[in-house]
Amino acid sequence: MAERDGTSESLGTVVVAGLANLAIAVAKVVAGTISGSAAMLSEGAHSVADTTTEVLLFTALRRGARPADPQHPFGYGKESYVWAFIAAIFTFVVGAGFSITHGVNTVRDGVHSGEYLISYVVLAISFGIESVSLARAVRQILRTSRERNITPARFLRHTADTTIKAVFLEDAAALIGISVAAAGLGLAQLTGDELWDGLASIVIGLLLLVVAAILARSNISLLVGRAVPPQMYSGIYRELSSLPTVDRVDTLLTMHLGPDDILVAAKVDFRDEATGAEIEAGSDQAERQLVARYPNIRYVFLDPTRTRRS
Repeated sequence: MAERDGTSESLGTVVVAGLANLAIAVAKVVAGTISGSAAMLSEGAHSVADTTTEVLLFTALRRGARPADPQHPFGYGKESYVWAFIAAIFTFVVGAGFSITHGVNTVRDGVHSGEYLISYVVLAISFGIESVSLARAVRQILRTSRERNITPARFLRHTADTTIKAVFLEDAAALIGISVAAAGLGLAQLTGDELWDGLASIVIGLLLLVVAAILARSNISLLVGRAVPPQMYSGIYRELSSLPTVDRVDTLLTMHLGPDDILVAAKVDFRDEATGAEIEAGSDQAERQLVARYPNIRYVFLDPTRTRRS
C-alpha cells in the first residue's frame, strides 16, 4: 500500500497547489489590468497556466490510477504521463508565450505601468501563498527521499511521479517569477523607464520555458519506456544473482509502467542441477525479495535460459 499512499499524497499536493494558484491568478490578473504592468500580467498568465496545469495533473493521477483490465493488462499508469505532457505544453504555449510576447511589446512601446501599490501587495500575498504550496511539496519530497535512502535531488531527477516534480518546479518558478516581477516593477518605478517592467516579463517567460522543457522531456522519456535508476537496477540485479538456484543473470530489463508500478523481466540461467520445483521456488523467492525491497515493483517475469558457453 505504500505506493497507493504516495499517489494519495501527490493528489493532496496537487489540489493544494491548484487552489493556491487559482486564488493567485485572479489577484494577479486584476492587479495587472489595473496597473498595466507587463510583469504583473505575465505573472497572471503564469498563475493561470499553473492552475490549468494542476487540473491536468489531477486528471493524470486519477486516470493513471485506474486498475488493470483485459484491454490494458498492465494498467493505465502511462496515461498519467500523457496528461502531464499536455500540462507541460500548456505551460509552454500559454505561460511562456504570453509572457515573452507581452514583455517584448512593453520594451518596444514603453507603456506606463500606472499604479504600483496594488501590484506590490498582490505580489507579497502571492509569495506567501506559493511558499505554503511549495513547503508541502518539499515535505513530500524529503519524506519520500528518506524512505528510499536517496538525496532529494536524486529523487527529483529520477522519480517517475512527474506530478510532484511538476508541482515543485512550478512553485519554485512561481517564487522566482514573483521576485523578478517585483524587481522589474521597482526598477521601473525608480527610473521611470518601463524597459525594466518589460524585461521582467521576458525573464518570467523564459523561466516558464525552462520548466516546461524539463517536464516535457521527463514525460516523453517515461512514455517511451524509461528504465529504473542505475542504483535500483544494480540492486535488482544483485537480488536475482544472490538466489541459491541462480547461476547468472544474462539479461535484465526494467520499465516504469506508471508513477507507482515497475516491471522487471530477466533471462536467468539457473544452475544445471536445479530441478523444476527448485526453479519455481526460486522464481517465487525472487519476486518476494524484490517486492519486499522495492514496493513499487508490480510485475516480475523470469525466463529460465541456458547460457551458451564457448
